[in-house]
Amino acid sequence: MPKIDFKKELKTLYQPAPGKVVELDVPALRYLMIDGAGDPNSAPAYAEAVEALFSLAYTLKFML
Repeated sequence: MPKIDFKKELKTLYQPAPGKVVELDVPALRYLMIDGAGDPNSAPAYAEAVEALFSLAYTLKFML
């Protein structure tokens, strides 16, 4: 599977023309995310969520 460079594929989103206001049609994209509340520096749930997110992202990267 070839690597996708979103900055090249979606150039209008990542490199807008300077000095212009343009309306964009942003395509649907998929992201991994964690959701929560509280202080990320002291909440153990945050550390666990980031660990799970990293493990999943790393696994998916090498599966593709």
